[in-house]
Amino acid sequence: MNNLKELRIKKNLKQREVAEALGITTSYYGMIELGKREPSLELALRISRYFGLKIEDVFK
Repeated sequence: MNNLKELRIKKNLKQREVAEALGITTSYYGMIELGKREPSLELALRISRYFGLKIEDVFK
């Protein structure tokens, strides 16, 4: 479980913008956001840094 959608909406971002910043496809980011895919530890760290949060605050 994660709160990526909530974090993204709070920052008024589109999935495409977050995915491009992370260097992944929009499709893959969308699947992570929906909980259909689990990111690697490296990607999870990049995501948490992108949102300026601890990894445990993004992924529960």
